[in-house]
Amino acid sequence: MPRLSVLMIRAALLYLGVGFLFGGLLLFNKGVPFAGSIWRLLPVHVELLIFGWMMQLIMGVAFWIAPRFSKTPRYGRVFLAELACVLLNLGTLLNAAGQWGGTLPLQLMGRVALLCAGFVFLFHLFPRIKPLSISSAESRLD
Repeated sequence: MPRLSVLMIRAALLYLGVGFLFGGLLLFNKGVPFAGSIWRLLPVHVELLIFGWMMQLIMGVAFWIAPRFSKTPRYGRVFLAELACVLLNLGTLLNAAGQWGGTLPLQLMGRVALLCAGFVFLFHLFPRIKPLSISSAESRLD
């Protein structure tokens, strides 16, 4: 597994743990109310699980499992995937901080970073997705 995929999947698991912690606190507060302000964690909980865990996991696995090139560099323009990883984490953390504090400019910067991360990862992955060539298919049948 490539190093970038390992980093992204490990980061996704960290987001999953923090998201579950926040979700557990929210559920515990429903049964045994201890703080009314805990409900400010709900949008942060959702943000961490959707973008921090799910998108990070999807991008990490997609980087690893998408078809590789036969010549080096096998994974294409890796710097684009690394940039997408940085933008995804930056956007997730900025948006979560903006939701926690109720700061709209921070949320907006986070959403823009998430959008840029998606497009940068798309530009990285697009050349790797191509139809199987006939000569490759015939050689596999032999």
